[in-house]
Amino acid sequence: MTAHKPGDPTTLNRLYGRAKGKPLRAGQQDLVDTLLPRIAVPAAGDVDSALLFGFDRPLHFEIGFGGGEHMAARADMLPDHGFIGAEPFLNGVAQALVHVAGDHGAHPPLANVRIHHGDALEVLQRIPDGALSFLYLLHPDPWPKARHAKRRMMNDGPVELFARKLKPGGEFRFGTDHAVYVRHALMVMRRHRDAFEWLASGPESFLTRPGGWPETRYEAKARSVYGHEVWYFRYRRR
Repeated sequence: MTAHKPGDPTTLNRLYGRAKGKPLRAGQQDLVDTLLPRIAVPAAGDVDSALLFGFDRPLHFEIGFGGGEHMAARADMLPDHGFIGAEPFLNGVAQALVHVAGDHGAHPPLANVRIHHGDALEVLQRIPDGALSFLYLLHPDPWPKARHAKRRMMNDGPVELFARKLKPGGEFRFGTDHAVYVRHALMVMRRHRDAFEWLASGPESFLTRPGGWPETRYEAKARSVYGHEVWYFRYRRR
């Protein structure tokens, strides 16, 4: 995909970053080989709720789900909703599959999750406009150097795409522990005030994790190990 050109909603970010880390454990590799093909987003064509889950239901989309704990927790919380997660990092996909598979006891398998191992924006473009009830972008790579700013997911091209795919009243949730990214994201979102209403009444609105927003391991580590402040942003599609 080409890099975004300001003012042109058809241009989006390229996919940057590594695709694989340390070797998978045997159980993770087995899930990649057996479970992932069964719940993978189709490689081509439209992507809608009825196609993925057999009937129409509220649809959620998470960009770069990391280890999948937020996606799995939300899917468990809302079993009548459908969840699509996209992640280019194979190790993250494998960990998410562990959550989806459950242990067939206290944590049964999650039937309402579909996964794409690859570029989130490629799948998002195939979702019908106005189909999403929620869209999540949690702790994306900040690309903190100014010359890498175009690589950030929070840029005009992707945000315009988010607006098209969310239904009126749908919610976009964005979280980060990186101050540079916060400033950049707020600047971008201000340019899209005609599409998004910021659901904030004061600092407490974005300094405290909202209810129904499960904590990720990355978020917990950022706070407890590195001492970072974490910011939580909620935007409603106008």
